[in-house]
Amino acid sequence: MPAASHDPASELATLRQSIDNIDAALIHMLAERFRQTKAVGELKARSQMPPADPAREGRQIARLRQLAEDAHLDPDFAEKFLAFIITEVIRHHEAIARKNGGV
Repeated sequence: MPAASHDPASELATLRQSIDNIDAALIHMLAERFRQTKAVGELKARSQMPPADPAREGRQIARLRQLAEDAHLDPDFAEKFLAFIITEVIRHHEAIARKNGGV
């Protein structure tokens, strides 16, 4: 491509728009994930189950690490990301349990 027809500012704007769209999709997907984990927390509270499930968390971490590798994403980053989400989910589950007279 000749240098005269290359417009870095336009290319940058296009790339950034794509990133913005992906960010919006991530937020919507996280919101849906937390709606589902809230339902799990409510079920656990009604059933007097513990808020955390270390065995499940371990399986999920291993699964996510493999998905990350398959997608050419750093598995350590993916694990840190999931650990952050799990911590938040457990916090929500504990709050639900307290509200329902448990924990």
